[in-house]
Amino acid sequence: MAQLLPRRAGRRTNVGLLALLLVAGGTGVLAFAVGSPGPARLVVAAHGAAGLGLLLLVPWKAVVVRRARRRPGGSGGVSLGVATLVTLLTGVLHAVGVTGPWSWSAGVPVLHLHVAAGVGTGALVVVHAWGRRQRPRATDLDRRGLLRAGGLAAGAVALWGAGEGLLRLTGAPGAGRRVTGSFERGTDDPAAMPVTQWISDPVPDSPAPVLELVSGGRRVRVPMGGLDRGDTVRAVLDCTGGWYAAQDWRGVRLDRLLASVDLELPAGGSVDVVSVTGFRRRLPLSEAGGLLLATHAAGRPLSAGHGAPVRLVVPGRRGFWWVKWVARVEVVDAPWWLQPPFPLQ
Repeated sequence: MAQLLPRRAGRRTNVGLLALLLVAGGTGVLAFAVGSPGPARLVVAAHGAAGLGLLLLVPWKAVVVRRARRRPGGSGGVSLGVATLVTLLTGVLHAVGVTGPWSWSAGVPVLHLHVAAGVGTGALVVVHAWGRRQRPRATDLDRRGLLRAGGLAAGAVALWGAGEGLLRLTGAPGAGRRVTGSFERGTDDPAAMPVTQWISDPVPDSPAPVLELVSGGRRVRVPMGGLDRGDTVRAVLDCTGGWYAAQDWRGVRLDRLLASVDLELPAGGSVDVVSVTGFRRRLPLSEAGGLLLATHAAGRPLSAGHGAPVRLVVPGRRGFWWVKWVARVEVVDAPWWLQPPFPLQ
């Protein structure tokens, strides 16, 4: 085996590593956007398999690194290698469900470290690849090349499956995480849910006194105290910070609220749900029947940290869609997807 590695390690090893890094990075970003169990399971599995698949190429990459170190200026990939290992290690720690300094009690969840390391690795990949004239070759897609790629993919999936099986066999905390990779925190107990915001969206000093409903130039103001109309839904709040909680949410369905004030509802339109902080998300108007403006969770009024007096509940979508401290709902004649995939605030 030692004699085969030097002869085979080289460009194809680097191409394989690059492909796995791109898949891991792409699925990592996509995992933040997908909340439905079926698609989320596939995305998270692909992300984990691509990350662990990097380990399969370590013996070949070690040979490439040794060769590069013999050349002047040939050690530039060391920082990339370290960043990749840190990203992989923090990802494994999150999947296992370690406690102690990596838990929410320390204020810095390991998933945040994993994301930060992943962003740094992506930047180093661009720097490392910049100026290297590696162009696609016809042999990359020949039968042998495709068989190698298939073997690498199968090995990565097998390694990921073995890891998941080991978690279940040992009863590690990671065996109980949701298909999105999140861990349960505060189901049926809102006070136990972590108080988290998207990036720089702060808890406001004071909530909006009324909820504004806007459509076609017409503006209606509804008192916040009139939004608890007994509509309920059980839904899972799945935060991109790595936790989830299922609650019975109570308030008013958005379609019922809009119908009660007789606003103009354009066919194919959307609704902009805007927080008092300026944070906003746009959703299809056709989904209004499944959206809830919640004032209570588990029978208790929402706390300020969880969006009081009213927050949006969006079953099947990740937490950043669940706008807190809602101040305005505006019906717009524009497609819902005409917005950044992730909030910029």
